Amino acid sequence: MNNTLHTETGGALVLSYLDLRKAVGLIGLLLPFVLALGKLLLEGPGLLSSVSAYHHTVMGDVFVGSMCAMAVFFVSYRGYEDKDALAGDLACLFALGIALFPVAPQPAPSASQQMIGAVHLVSAVCFFLTLAYFSLVLFRKTDPSREPTPRKLLRNRVYTVCGYAILICLALAVLTKLLRWDHMYPQLAPVFWLEASAIVAFGLSWFVKGEGILEDVSH
Repeated sequence: MNNTLHTETGGALVLSYLDLRKAVGLIGLLLPFVLALGKLLLEGPGLLSSVSAYHHTVMGDVFVGSMCAMAVFFVSYRGYEDKDALAGDLACLFALGIALFPVAPQPAPSASQQMIGAVHLVSAVCFFLTLAYFSLVLFRKTDPSREPTPRKLLRNRVYTVCGYAILICLALAVLTKLLRWDHMYPQLAPVFWLEASAIVAFGLSWFVKGEGILEDVSH
């Protein structure tokens, strides 16, 4: 009886943890589009220069709330080894940095706003690097005592694509800012689309990790 209860309880905890991963994945998949659409409907047309810029719109609470929700999950994330927990703690810290230190408003931000914006940018870069580490390293780990299933191999390919997509989008976003392409082509909002693509890649990776899709046939 006790063994049955322990098994059922453990199964419920595993299902709950998978559901949390899927929830975080869904936040990533939907966040850029919810922000853009919400601003369009509530404040009028016009795509902003970056995802973080929506902090200063009517969708600011949604942006901050989403980042804080992810931070809560990341701080509770433990995985299989100490480095999983460390990566989760760092992701939590960087997510809170993004949420609590808004990007500097444009144009002509004050000196204090520039300093706060610098903290935001560093937090954002480190957050994306940590997410790439999850996808490229932690998620692809396989139990050496067991043969990986075909679905696990397929999930690993998804993690790989998502991880490199995050890194490529991050590098291009930094390059775009350095070369001021975002100022040359503001109507295209290149940084927004690069950030949005990186966030969607992160969301897909976590949604797959939560077995929202590509789950093994039997557990």
